[in-house]
This record gives sequence, C-alpha cells and structure tokens, in this order.
Amino acid sequence: MANPSTGNQAVTTFGLGGDLPVRRLGFGAMRITGPGIWGDPPDLDQAIAVLRRAVEVGVNLIDTADSYGPFVSERLIAEALHPYPDDLVIATKGGLKRTGPGQWPTDGRPQHLRAACDESLQRLRLDQIPLYQLHRPDPKVPFEDSVGMLVELKHQGKIRHIGLSNVSEAQLDQAMRLTPIVSVQNRYSRIDRSSDSLVDRCEVESIAFLPWAPVEAGRIGRDSPVARVAKARGATPHQVALAWLLARSAVMLPIPGTGSVAHLEENVQAVSLRLTPDETAELSAA
Repeated sequence: MANPSTGNQAVTTFGLGGDLPVRRLGFGAMRITGPGIWGDPPDLDQAIAVLRRAVEVGVNLIDTADSYGPFVSERLIAEALHPYPDDLVIATKGGLKRTGPGQWPTDGRPQHLRAACDESLQRLRLDQIPLYQLHRPDPKVPFEDSVGMLVELKHQGKIRHIGLSNVSEAQLDQAMRLTPIVSVQNRYSRIDRSSDSLVDRCEVESIAFLPWAPVEAGRIGRDSPVARVAKARGATPHQVALAWLLARSAVMLPIPGTGSVAHLEENVQAVSLRLTPDETAELSAA
C-alpha cells in the first residue's frame, strides 16, 4: 500500500472523468430505503430531508443504484432534488436483481442492463446519467458482454461515463481495453484493505475510487487506533475513518450513507479534519 499523504486531505475536489468536478465527500443513497435495503423508508419525510440537506451542505456527488429498494432510492432522489442543481452528479448502478430483503443476485446480461438503464433514466428524470456503473460482474455472463452494453449505452448518449463496482484489477484491465473507465467502487476502509492494490492502480490511472462501507456500518468505532485518534482530537470515529480515507489517496471519493440528518452533517465535517503525519501513520499501520 502506498503511504497516505496528509496533503491529500487538502485536495477537496476531483475531476470525475476529467469533466465533472465533484467534492471528495459524496453521499451514498442506499440507506434511505427500508430495512434490508427493501421497500420504502420507515420515515419518508426524513429520507427526503437527508437528501436535501446533503445538497445544502455542499455534497454534489450522490451514489445510488436501481437495486436499492429496489427502485426506491432513485425515485426518492428525483422526488427530493429534481430539478437538479447544475453541479450535482448522480451516479447509479445496474446489474443486480432483488428477490427479497438482503438478497442481491447478479444479472449482467446485456438486455437486462439496457432495460435497467432506461428505467433508471425515467426514475431519476434524467436525459443522461452522468456516471453509470456495473454493480457487480455476473459469473454467468462474459464480462466483456456486460461492459460492451455500457459502451453501447454511452454511444447512444444515455450515459456520460462508465464505472465499475466490486471488480478485481484484472477485470479493470479487461474493461479498460474496451472503453475508458472513470471510477471503481469496491469495499474499502481502514479495517478492510483488500482493495489496496486497486486503490494504488486507480491513483496511477487517475480513476476515482469510491469506497463502499467506508465506516463499516458503524463498526469502525470499535477499531482501537480510530477510537484513540478520535478521542484525542475531539472527533467521532466516523470522522476519523473518513479523514484517513481522504488522506489515503487524492482519487478517493468516500460516499458514506445514512438515513439521519445528524449523521450526514457529522460525516461532512470529516472534510475539515486534518490528520497529522503521526496520526496518519498510526491509522495506516496494520
């Protein structure tokens, strides 16, 4: 793993795809749905308030997927925020189906991805999706067929940029031989660094890396180095974990999700938490 640089924390924006400037702390819109990421949220007004507050505090990258709900997250984004601010970048994903709460079977067939993209465009009330990501490679479908459909959708003007999620470095290489890839979204946090080499590769290629589960659904607070730094700095463990991610690489775009306005505001404040070199070194140790 490359050594994180505290200087990366001062880099507050990233040019997604080279032409979409986004602030480096986005919002993941998975948890504005019901339990098990299934159905409507228990408090619809609160979900709408979270989305609107995200934009008010400066977030201009919102990540979602057709499978969140399913369909609920995309619908609520449009309900809360359309007509969208000019600088708002909405990223969504296709390639999974939902058969029940907590169930996420893959479907990377080209015909499914085409229909999923068309339906996302309608739900989001967009003429073009700024960033469309393959949610997960489907082992039953040749990877190049799934990516090839995204290329076709891009040529048709339905999507602006192509991203990948839950991929290996070899799959990134395979996709890059077919089309420019502007983002990778894999699980990554201080306590799950299985994608370390992929983060480094994305930095070399100037590809955005969107870590999902950046605070491990709140479990990051039980990580002793994070807890120690948080106590010393008068910050929350979530803020420290996000600050470490921002220091890890200038291409890192954390997208913490929440259904709470208070937690949203807490997360956004992580941008102003500047870790010292000693703190960064401690958090970067195994």
